[in-house]
Amino acid sequence: MARLRIASFSVSLDGFGAGPDQSLDAPLGIGGERLHRWAFETRTFREMVGKQGGGTGTDDHFMRAGFENVGAWILGRNMFGPVRGPWPDDSWKGWWGDVPPYHTDVYVLTHHPREPLPMAGGTTFHFVTDGIHAALRRARESAGDMDVRLGGGPGVIRQYLQAGLVDEIHLAVAPVILGRGEPLFTAMDLAALGYSVTRHEPSPYVMHTVLARRSATDSAAILQQTQSA
Repeated sequence: MARLRIASFSVSLDGFGAGPDQSLDAPLGIGGERLHRWAFETRTFREMVGKQGGGTGTDDHFMRAGFENVGAWILGRNMFGPVRGPWPDDSWKGWWGDVPPYHTDVYVLTHHPREPLPMAGGTTFHFVTDGIHAALRRARESAGDMDVRLGGGPGVIRQYLQAGLVDEIHLAVAPVILGRGEPLFTAMDLAALGYSVTRHEPSPYVMHTVLARRSATDSAAILQQTQSA
């Protein structure tokens, strides 16, 4: 079965995955772009936006790895755009212009129906109104043997984590304090949900941290060892 993973998700030291007051002029929320400086400087990101140059070190390695073996994406509605409530029309087609960087089927969680939106470069946005499990089922069918990447935002990530559906999380922890915004792990016990840190690697901009969820077999073995100690 296709894994569900989170990759290259930037978070502040005080736990915010986006700044407050997202808008057309501030798609990452006020101050949110400070979390993503590491990504903006990579060669992978610059290639995505049609530019040359960029770094090829640790940050670029993690950025590029986030796109490898991905057969479908899931996004929250805020990650697709700033429109709220019922869709007024079909004019909004995402933050990325005519050629989004996904190049797969992308399943957008929303409460309001909309027809699928095919874009240049192989991306098709599908709008899912029947919840996170339905979106994951459809994404896995589309991905086949490849992984499904969960793009966010923070609220959607929390839902999938609480449901025990995320297999791996790569966070880029930025030395930034936002003070307010979209919290990532509020009222969440990651250890109880079965997650532990499997890798951490610093770069000039962030601390890359990878968490993985233990399998049911691993969790049972750890519990047995604890009880017999």
